[in-house]
Amino acid sequence: MQILSVSSLKGGVGKTSVTMGLASAALHQGVRTLVVDLDPHADTTTGLAVSRGTGTEVGKLLRDAKRADIHSHVARSGWVDLLPEGRRAEAKLDVVVGSALSAMYDRPDIRTRDMRRLKLLLDRVSGYDLVLIDCPPSLSGLTRIGWAASAGVLMVAEPSLFSVAGTERTMRAIRMFSNEYAPQLTSAGVVVNRTRADSAEHEYRLLEMERLYKDKLMIPVLEENPFWQQIQGAAYPVHQWPGDQVRDLARSFDQLLRQLV
Repeated sequence: MQILSVSSLKGGVGKTSVTMGLASAALHQGVRTLVVDLDPHADTTTGLAVSRGTGTEVGKLLRDAKRADIHSHVARSGWVDLLPEGRRAEAKLDVVVGSALSAMYDRPDIRTRDMRRLKLLLDRVSGYDLVLIDCPPSLSGLTRIGWAASAGVLMVAEPSLFSVAGTERTMRAIRMFSNEYAPQLTSAGVVVNRTRADSAEHEYRLLEMERLYKDKLMIPVLEENPFWQQIQGAAYPVHQWPGDQVRDLARSFDQLLRQLV
C-alpha cells in the first residue's frame, strides 16, 4: 500500500485539485484508493461527492487513534455511482472525511505522540493500493501528522516565482522532518499545475524548475483548463466528464498516477 501526502507550503496552487485528479485516475484505472482529508476546510470531501452525514470526521478518529478502526468509519465517494454498473462492485474509492474539528491538531508545537496518530490508524488499514492524504497548506500540526504517516510527499507547484520558492522550502522541510521524525519519508515528486503554453513567464519558470528539481519534476505538467473549476463545482471526476474538453487533462493524471503507484 502506497501512502502519499499531497502538500504545498503555499496556498492556492491547486493541491486539492491534484488530489482529486489523482483520485479520479485511480478510480478509472481500478486502483483501490483511500483519501484522507486532513484540511479543515474539507474541500476534498466535498469534491469527492461524499454524502452529508456519512463517515466519521478525521478529527474524531485522530482523537481515538489507538482504538478506532478506519474501515468502520470511512465514507464511500459518490463518484463510484457514476461508473458503468458492471464496474461499481469492484471499484473502491473511500474517504476519511474532513472537518473543522481536525484544526485542534493544527498547532505549530504539536507533540510527537500526537504526530503519530494518523500512522497508528493507517498501520491497521488493509484492502487499498493507494492512500492519498490531502494536507493543509502549512507546516503546522496536521501536515506533520500526514507526513509522519506517509512514505512520500507529492508537492504541488505553479510556474510562478513565489510557488517555486515555496516548493524549495517544502523540500527543505521534508529533509529536516525525515531526519528528525520520519526516516521513511521521501520527496515523491513535484507536480506543476495550471501551466499555460502561451506564457513566457510560465516557460521561464518551468525551465527553472527543471534545473532546480531535476528528476523530481514530474512529467507531464498539468495545463490550465477552463472547465476544471466547473468540474470541481459539480463534484465530478474528470475522467467521467462528458465531452472532449478535458480528455487531455484526464490523460495527464493517468500518466502521473502510473509513476506514483
